[in-house]
Amino acid sequence: MILGGDIGGTKTNIAYFEPAGDRLEIKVEEKYPSKDHKSLDEIVQDFIQKHSLKVEKACFGIAGAIRHETVKTTNLPWKIDAESLKGVLSGAKTHLINDLEANAWGIQALSDDEFVTLQEIKEPLIGNRALISAGTGLGEAGLYFDGKQYHPFATEAGHADFAPRNDKEMALLKYLSKPFGHVSYERVLCGHGLYNIYQFLNDYNKKSISEEISHELKKDDPAVVISKYALEKKDPICEEALDMLVSFYGAEAGNMALRYMAFGGVYLGGGIAPKILEKLKTSLFLEAFLSKGRFRALLESFPIKVILNDKTALIGAAYCAKNQH
Repeated sequence: MILGGDIGGTKTNIAYFEPAGDRLEIKVEEKYPSKDHKSLDEIVQDFIQKHSLKVEKACFGIAGAIRHETVKTTNLPWKIDAESLKGVLSGAKTHLINDLEANAWGIQALSDDEFVTLQEIKEPLIGNRALISAGTGLGEAGLYFDGKQYHPFATEAGHADFAPRNDKEMALLKYLSKPFGHVSYERVLCGHGLYNIYQFLNDYNKKSISEEISHELKKDDPAVVISKYALEKKDPICEEALDMLVSFYGAEAGNMALRYMAFGGVYLGGGIAPKILEKLKTSLFLEAFLSKGRFRALLESFPIKVILNDKTALIGAAYCAKNQH
């Protein structure tokens, strides 16, 4: 029996997997609100008490930089240690990986109908892959292709410098540098990034937030509210904010494609992409992806796909555990 976990700033998913030929199947699964718990150990302890199955291997995909099998989570006040979890799991082999590395493992286990294609390429998909996921934060990972198989690897590239491309984006950089100092791509390309853009645009356009939207922002997740008003075309500032986020998504996906020479595909994961698919299918995303000057033609040869399965990281963590010796 294999235990897999996907640990994010919003929710933690834990599941038991069992082999079914070459594949793994979920036997039982639980979802926990991450911020309602003091630690991952507490969640895992609760899970194994509910479902007393013997675990041989475990792997957890975690939002944060893993070093020596420990990590301080990016969007949670947790410090996670593999040895501590191993104790909770009665000595089972336990491994920690970055959540985007878990997503990268999971891509390889998905079927064709679990993707939506944004740029289709007729040639065989052979070469490295790139993965970018906007959700609670911004994660990026790569898959190195050695000619026979893929090797997922983690990065923290979502925290690299935001690169403005025009005067308005330069103004956004200046606006965000006041409260944050360093402005990374995550500041403009994730849930709270959308809210950052929205606040900037109201200030930039000298607009005051309507009472209706102000009320909604107080009682719900700001990113959800802004996306809703944008997609329903109820507020021009919300629409512009979402358009900017989509353009940033395309631009940074294009940056990754160049960095990794992603002839095997550029994959969009995370919670945001499936919810704004219609926006991603417009020219706004693709034009930002392709607008790299002399390398436009090269970027036209990289396939782009959106991951629809929201359990990809959970599945990937289990496959990573399965491959641990």
